[in-house]
Amino acid sequence: MADEELEALRQRRLGEIRAEHGDPSTDPSQQEAKQREAEIRNTILAQVLDQAARARLSNLALVKPDKAKAVENYLIQMARFGQLAGKVSEQGLIEILEKVSQQTEKKTTVKFNRRKVLDSDEEDDY
Repeated sequence: MADEELEALRQRRLGEIRAEHGDPSTDPSQQEAKQREAEIRNTILAQVLDQAARARLSNLALVKPDKAKAVENYLIQMARFGQLAGKVSEQGLIEILEKVSQQTEKKTTVKFNRRKVLDSDEEDDY
């Protein structure tokens, strides 16, 4: 086979595999929808947060993306229902972060299983 034919077969097979597994990277409409959603989120957050709070939230997103996403969703929901009066300052964002941390806090417990070990020194050899 020629190199062009082999490359065409590879590309076609790769497309088939991606289609079977539902890979969104091949569907441009899904990519555009995700991009529009991200733009809408960013514009809402830009209207709701001041610069210092946005910087803090972006730093949090680098370290803990799931917590940052939860805070963003919380802020967007509050903005949509009109529960925010003006822009949220950095101190306000810290309070919101503390609320979210308390709600999602994982309680860890440590349980010790102490086993009795038979020691030859404790046994009486009479």
